[in-house]
Amino acid sequence: MSMEFGWWKTDPDEGKYQVVVRIHGGNIAWTKKKGHHNPWETYGPPTNEDWDKLLAEADRRVPRRLISPKQYADIKSLRPQ
Repeated sequence: MSMEFGWWKTDPDEGKYQVVVRIHGGNIAWTKKKGHHNPWETYGPPTNEDWDKLLAEADRRVPRRLISPKQYADIKSLRPQ
């Protein structure tokens, strides 16, 4: 099952941009986009703050049954140690 998570991030150097994380088949892809008419770029490497935000977004979806506890555990296992 494919999952997508997204949020806005503000950086003093780059300004405001959108971060989107796509998870499909055990693979994870981090992308970012600044502005409406700009292409998606590879985002990375993700920081610990980015991983915390991803896990927080996923954790919010478990009680609403948008993702299962097993899918949440799979996302947690993708985080590098």
